[in-house]
Amino acid sequence: MLKRNPISNNFIYFFGALGGLLFGYDTGVISGAMLFIGKELGIQTGSFEEGFITASVLLGAILGAAIIGPMSDKLGRKKLLLSAAIIFFVGALGSGIGFNYTLLVTSRVLLGIAVGAASALIPTYLAELSPAEKRGGIGTLFQLMIMTGIFLAYVSNEWLSPSGWLGLDQNVGWHWMLGLAAVPAALLFIGGLSLPESPRFLVKQGKMSEAQKVLSTMNPNAKLVEEELYDIKLQANTPSGGFKELFGPMARPVLIMALGLAIFQQVMGCNTVLYYAPKIFISAGFSEHFALQSHIVIGLFNVIVTAIAVKIMDKIDRKKMLTYGAVGMGASLLTMSIAMLVLRAGNGNVGSWICVIALTLYIAFFSATWGPVMWVMIGEAFPLNIRGLGNSFGAVINWTANFSVAQSFPMLLIAFTPDHAVNAEEQGIAKLFIIYGVLCFVAIWFIAKFTIETRNRSLESIESDLRSKAHAKGYLESDYVGINN
Repeated sequence: MLKRNPISNNFIYFFGALGGLLFGYDTGVISGAMLFIGKELGIQTGSFEEGFITASVLLGAILGAAIIGPMSDKLGRKKLLLSAAIIFFVGALGSGIGFNYTLLVTSRVLLGIAVGAASALIPTYLAELSPAEKRGGIGTLFQLMIMTGIFLAYVSNEWLSPSGWLGLDQNVGWHWMLGLAAVPAALLFIGGLSLPESPRFLVKQGKMSEAQKVLSTMNPNAKLVEEELYDIKLQANTPSGGFKELFGPMARPVLIMALGLAIFQQVMGCNTVLYYAPKIFISAGFSEHFALQSHIVIGLFNVIVTAIAVKIMDKIDRKKMLTYGAVGMGASLLTMSIAMLVLRAGNGNVGSWICVIALTLYIAFFSATWGPVMWVMIGEAFPLNIRGLGNSFGAVINWTANFSVAQSFPMLLIAFTPDHAVNAEEQGIAKLFIIYGVLCFVAIWFIAKFTIETRNRSLESIESDLRSKAHAKGYLESDYVGINN
């Protein structure tokens, strides 16, 4: 009998998901750093250059997700996770140095490549390591790491700002805010050296004993390990697929689901709120110092909410969680918009606090539902022979939507802001969030019509069901596995 891997499951899951912390830290830290970057580098508020500092990392993420996902089907998940850690480290240091606009943007594009790679790799890696009954909770660790990274970024923003605990000069603090991301990047590389390879990838490489050893580490039930290994062997015999298989009849239901979930997660405004939360607080009538301190409280609250999501993820159907989340997010955005447009019209404090509460609830609903569930569902639904490519496709679409929303937000804000009005910028933000709120309710229709339930199902049973449905529609296996191509 094979000896179990001496590395604990918790170690594997922690470092397997650690790339999410870097993802989250960059998402959160730029919202605070942007309050000071423009002042030092002479960037005009509302300009293309201001938007591109935020959006450049997203452009890099599109490239990273597009390149890394397909490569992981050929080179394995572990090697590329280590490569992403190195890119993270270099990009974080360059962003921290960032003495001019070109270096800052170039470094953030590089950082984005690593972020995109992590978003394509980690959900797949965690899904392939996890037993079916625990896969949702383990997959949600990625989102928990993202929220933890955001929380740490908010702490960094407050402590390193001129009015914060360390009281650094505004032309010094933001460099440290961005550069500190190099620390978890180094930890990811060091810890990643000890991680096992995905058992699905090992089987495809013919390394059966290594795959069995990894499966035994994840699941102490020897009988279940043998059954899972047998199922993996059967499906590993399917030739590796390409774009024909990705867009073929078998994968089409998952492809449509991934496309819709990836787009809706962004156009509902989630990362816009995270990127521009301090600006939103200031527009709602609060001070810069209050905005940064409130960010910390919100960040901690959302870590707690996401930790709860880890516990309940495998107890509630994925589709129900998405639906509940969309309702909560839509209601929160519309409430915040109404408070900005009506209650804040006379500079009332009641309206300001309603904005804060609604924004906090919005992020909480996102953190507990759409944040983790989208990545979990995309990570577990694609067939094995195109899983890396499929997750890469979903990540590319998600980052493209993210880039479009983040890049357009400052310019749309100017377009929606009335001239010479009291609280003009506040009214512009409110009008934009009404649009995002309406899209939350449109997402409910998409969930009902186009998503498939994946909770408590093995990856192999999901794939078998896709194959059966394709056969029932009259398609032959050669139509979607590359046979006789």
